[in-house]
Amino acid sequence: MRVSVYVPFLVSALLALLAPWAAPRLPPRPAAWALTCAALVTAGAWVGALALLAFTGVGQIPEVAEQGPWSVSMLRAENPVQLVVAVVGGLALTGSALALGVAARRHLRALLWARRDCERLPGGELAVIDDPRPEAYALPGAPGRIVVSRGMLRALGDAERQALLAHERAHLRHRHHAFQITWRLAAAVNPLLRPLVTSGAFVLERWADEEAAAATGDRTVVAHAIARAALATSGARHHPGALAANGGPVPRRVRALLAPPRRPRRLPLIAGALLLALCCGSLTEAAVDTDAMFAGAMYPHRPSAARLEPSNDHGHGGGSPRSPDTARLRR
Repeated sequence: MRVSVYVPFLVSALLALLAPWAAPRLPPRPAAWALTCAALVTAGAWVGALALLAFTGVGQIPEVAEQGPWSVSMLRAENPVQLVVAVVGGLALTGSALALGVAARRHLRALLWARRDCERLPGGELAVIDDPRPEAYALPGAPGRIVVSRGMLRALGDAERQALLAHERAHLRHRHHAFQITWRLAAAVNPLLRPLVTSGAFVLERWADEEAAAATGDRTVVAHAIARAALATSGARHHPGALAANGGPVPRRVRALLAPPRRPRRLPLIAGALLLALCCGSLTEAAVDTDAMFAGAMYPHRPSAARLEPSNDHGHGGGSPRSPDTARLRR
């Protein structure tokens, strides 16, 4: 408990430092799933660690201790967590819950707006809007829609249009919006995970780029399409729930497309898995230690009523009956 409860915070900080370096060096699809696992595990461990720290302080409230029942003085003597740390943990836990509620509400509204817009747009999967401004993005829905303006279609050649549509189609097919929302909600709970959101946005765009390159069979065409779309839509604002082809650092995406595809690398994934295992193991150890601490501070169980009542059967058992005062003293 003295050290193990703080390990999830350390692991979160390490992931925040390592994710921007490791994610671009992995193939995009496994990188996206690895970031998702890391975000979910560390966000959950963050909440668990804060809850354990806060409960060591809450348990010292006399009204709470009576429900245990445990001794407040014994708990304070055995508790390795200072009261100020427990209070900070409780406040941080409350802040995480509020931030999660605000973020969830914001993303739910964005999804509802996107679904409403999907129903209003004409056509099937592809909706071409009569707008001279270059625009292209994927809207999540049931099903999702690809929105492209006539201005964007005029800015690209035939092959580049196909590459752009393949890119947006990959966003919808692989439900990249769900990845994005998961990372943002995890970062709302655990502020140390915010670098994972930025790294994840780049990984999703790279994933869609690679899918478009596989669909068109020409990585150079996809690179040109992304670069032209980004230049054409510079400064444009899209729907809050949309994924656009000009997302992420475009120069890095173009360089990645002009280079050979990255080969799978196991070392970053293994290192990340070990960190997550350490996080879960430390949290489990802290929970067991906390349970043992509260169990050690509990009052002894009260004697049963049968032991407190004097025996009426003079033919069995000797000795004088135990008085209630003696029982209270033993308790």
